[in-house]
Amino acid sequence: MVDERILREIYAVLEDRRDNPVDSYTSRLMRDDEKRAEDKILEKIGEEAAEVIIASKNNERLVEESADLIFHTLLLLVYKGIPFESLLEEFAARRK
Repeated sequence: MVDERILREIYAVLEDRRDNPVDSYTSRLMRDDEKRAEDKILEKIGEEAAEVIIASKNNERLVEESADLIFHTLLLLVYKGIPFESLLEEFAARRK
């Protein structure tokens, strides 16, 4: 069974790819080339958000598209240097 620790694992991998770039999709997205890295990530989040809307309206692939959106949001947080704990603290604050 998978639990929420998978998100922490993914976050750690993204941090490692940011700090020690390898030939991977996420390392390439976080690199600054002709188009700024942040712009590339934000563009991807916009694309994935649209795909979540379409998936919901069509009642298909909602889990997969939601995972893509969450993944790219985590990628943005890693790129911006925001610790995973800040995200958890924000969710915890919303439960009060």
